[in-house]
Amino acid sequence: MSVFLRLRKGLMAVAALGALALGGSALADAATSSGSSGSGSSGTGSSSSGSSTTQQQPQGRPPRDPTKPGGHRGANGQVEQALPSDVAAKVKVAAEAKVPGGTVERVETDVDHGSPYEAHVRKSDGTELEVLVNKDFAVTAVNTMQHP
Repeated sequence: MSVFLRLRKGLMAVAALGALALGGSALADAATSSGSSGSGSSGTGSSSSGSSTTQQQPQGRPPRDPTKPGGHRGANGQVEQALPSDVAAKVKVAAEAKVPGGTVERVETDVDHGSPYEAHVRKSDGTELEVLVNKDFAVTAVNTMQHP
C-alpha cells in the first residue's frame, strides 16, 4: 500500500502543477491579447516641424480609448491625466485657434514634452496632431502623430 500512496501523492502533485500551468497560461494569453493591439497615444518629438515618433502600449495593459483623456505612460514612467473641466476648456480653445477646422478629440496632461498640457486634434483630411500648450494656455508646438 505504501507504493499506492506514493503513486497517488505523485499523481496529485502532477495534477496540481498542471492546473497551475494552465491557469498561468490563460492569464498570460489574456494579458498579451488585450495589450498587444494598442499603440501609444502621443508622439515623443517636441519640435514644431511636425516630426514625432510613437511608443508601443506596454504589454499587459488594455488598449486605451483614444477619445478619452489620460492613461498614456510616457518614457519617464509618468501617466497622463484628464484635465479639470475649466483647464480643459482653455486648452481646447488654444488648440482650436492654432488648428482652425480641426476636431479636438481629447485634452490631457502631457508627460512626454515640456508643456503641461496637450490636445489631440484631427484635421478634416484625417491627419492627427498633438498640440502642446503651456501653463499660460499658449501653444508651444504642434506635432504630427505617427502611427505604425
